[in-house]
This record gives sequence, C-alpha cells and structure tokens, in this order.
Amino acid sequence: QVELVESGGGLVQPGGSLRLSCAASGSIFSINAMGWYRQAPGKQRELVARISRGGTKIYADFVKGRFTISRDNAKNTVYLQMNSLKPEDTAIYYCNTNFQDIGTRWGQGTQVTVSS
Repeated sequence: QVELVESGGGLVQPGGSLRLSCAASGSIFSINAMGWYRQAPGKQRELVARISRGGTKIYADFVKGRFTISRDNAKNTVYLQMNSLKPEDTAIYYCNTNFQDIGTRWGQGTQVTVSS
C-alpha cells in the first residue's frame, strides 16, 4: 500500500509564492511520472505540470514561466514552486503519481488561495 502526502498550500497575496510538496511512502517498487493537477470550484480538474522519471517536464500554458516542477527520486517526492501567483490560481492542488506496478494514485489535495 502506498500513500501520497501533500503539503505547502495556504493563503498568499497576489504576486506571492508557494511551494507544494508531495511525498510518496509505503511499498514503492518504482515511480514513473509525477505531476500536479488543480480543480477550482465549479471547474474540471486540469493538468498544471508533469515530470517524467528522467526529468522531462510539461506545463500548462497558464503556468509557463511562473511555476516550476521538480522531483527528488531518492525521496519519492515531487515539488511545485509557484511564483507570481494570481487570484485565478486559487484551487485545490492534487498530486498525481504513476507507480510502475499499481498504476496512478492521487493525493488528498491541498488548498491554494490567492487573495488580497
């Protein structure tokens, strides 16, 4: 059994920064891609950023130049550095991890609120 634990969300003013973390723990064989999605009230969940095991990154257009995804394979952890935050970035952010043996799992979500 594996668990994804997210942290780092909170309330920040427009223009501010936050760093999200998602650590996988438990019986882990191997992790393929890791990523972040978000869901705002009344909207569908959408991809924010994704990173392969080898470090290839993809970003949604709305975060390019502002957010940076990274991972530490030794710690089974993925990070999302979010800069220049805007009110429209307000959402619940979910970690998404693809495990080689058991498939995709989601974290519980962490709230990010951008407001003055």
